[in-house]
Amino acid sequence: MSTTLPGALVSTEWLTEHLSDPDLKILDCTWHHESTNLDGRTQYRGRHLPGAVHFDIDHVADKSTGLPHMLPSAADFAKKVGLLGIGDGDRVVVYDRNCGGSAAARVWWMFHVFGYDNVAMLDGGYGKWVAEKRATEMSPVRPEPKTFAAVFAPELVRGIAQMRANLLSGAEQVLDARGPAKFNGSQEDVFPARKLGHIPNAVNLPWGDLIVPETGVLVPPEAISARFAAAGVDLSKPIVVTCASGTISCVLVLALALIGCKNVAVYDGSWAEWGLAEDTPAVAA
Repeated sequence: MSTTLPGALVSTEWLTEHLSDPDLKILDCTWHHESTNLDGRTQYRGRHLPGAVHFDIDHVADKSTGLPHMLPSAADFAKKVGLLGIGDGDRVVVYDRNCGGSAAARVWWMFHVFGYDNVAMLDGGYGKWVAEKRATEMSPVRPEPKTFAAVFAPELVRGIAQMRANLLSGAEQVLDARGPAKFNGSQEDVFPARKLGHIPNAVNLPWGDLIVPETGVLVPPEAISARFAAAGVDLSKPIVVTCASGTISCVLVLALALIGCKNVAVYDGSWAEWGLAEDTPAVAA
């Protein structure tokens, strides 16, 4: 039996075949902003993939910052992941109810940030799984705690000071994964902000442009490459991705990984931080 996953994405067919593998761990990462009146944990309790446990990005987070679901310390991540029954050497598959856009891609990224690459996202997520009438269950899963090691990889994360410095240096291309209305400032973001719009010189590539609407799967690699090229992104140069709170940006990071573009960074605070700060510049249409 293989001990590594086939790539950053796994299909519903692949996961069905491997559901009973003892080293395979499934995380239901469904998360919703409070304005939606939906709750990921409640949805998990209602139905989830067989054997899945719930990963809450608001729980596995640094709550001292006042910002939404900021990265925790390596020690905290290791402890909480271990309590979810994931140990070193396990293969981890993440999914959510929004094609990776609500939190699964962020959890995929978090594992990478903490030095663990044996993780993949379920292509199409819960929606595709259910549409294909594959097995789900209601029974709660109580995992046996395991030991998980985490080592922080700072090159995959950017903070506000680094983003300010990049305004002057232009060393990194900044991609904004939000929708065009939030990017151009014609629509308010979902988190409190003093200003609308985007970071100066950022390029808009909405995460939804990488999703096939009918199935929720990511577009094929050649289409991913075409979308980044159309946005004017040079894949040979450093990239940092931002969004509202560091969730949907991770869909772009995963998509870039699929076409061989590694070590893409995420601005963890994103607009929830930049838009709230008093002295950060913003561009609106």
